[in-house]
Amino acid sequence: MTACEPGETVGAFLCQAGQLLRAAAIESPRLEARLLLGHAMGATPEQLLRDSRAKVPSEAVARFGAALKARLAHMPMAHILGRQGFWTLDLAVSPATLIPRPDSESLVEAALEVLPDAAAPLRVLDLGTGTGCLLLAVLAERPAAFGIGVDRDPAAAALAARNARENGLADRAAFLAGDWDAALQTRFDLVLSNPPYIESAAIPGLMPEVARHEPGLALDGGADGLDAYRALATALPRLLVPGGIAVLELGQGQRAAVENLAQEAGLRLLGCRKDLGGVERALILAKKPFVAPAPRD
Repeated sequence: MTACEPGETVGAFLCQAGQLLRAAAIESPRLEARLLLGHAMGATPEQLLRDSRAKVPSEAVARFGAALKARLAHMPMAHILGRQGFWTLDLAVSPATLIPRPDSESLVEAALEVLPDAAAPLRVLDLGTGTGCLLLAVLAERPAAFGIGVDRDPAAAALAARNARENGLADRAAFLAGDWDAALQTRFDLVLSNPPYIESAAIPGLMPEVARHEPGLALDGGADGLDAYRALATALPRLLVPGGIAVLELGQGQRAAVENLAQEAGLRLLGCRKDLGGVERALILAKKPFVAPAPRD
């Protein structure tokens, strides 16, 4: 029997799928088996555990088999499910974009901390917006803010616009396909960016979920991983209002190099926030002059 034969119970499908996933070196194989079968059956993982003796409906068998085959080939789970949670949002994902990761939530935390006025009518820019996760997370927490997301890939910009609509933020967000800041003629209070920062030669050695399935345009930072930061350092002084804030995602060990680029561009360093793994992830910069907000009571 294979994990995709009809007439077997939920428990049997989960057991065999878990064994196959474990053999393929998939982390959390039991959980992923429940996610895949739940996706095929339109059920939650909790429902599957309660109904482990139920038969898998015949119409779900083929869907589960295709999903399991894709995951065994190391297609990211988010691409199979078509969704990924980020901050308080539920986002659609596609191969045109990076999958939002918890590490990037540190940028949202940093931005909200340094701009604490929830009623401020901020103008926010997200360069390399992908799914729109950074921009939409900030807009969800700052109801008077308006934002623009830019991505080189038209498919990514279209997906981000879809995510804005599905999360009730379309009236305060616009998305453009373009080359970084080339089409922008205004200035912003906050610029966010998770740029490509992987060294070109390192990409083939990344985990297969990333190297094979995520867009190279969003990964490849050039020979030293810093090409996008050089472009950002040049652009930020023009894009920011005086005192405006930029929050940039960093790769591991890149803080010093990116700080040097920012300082050479005349930007002020405000700090760096670590992610949950302790990696210096969110570099916080300001266009001079910057006046820190008054402490709250």
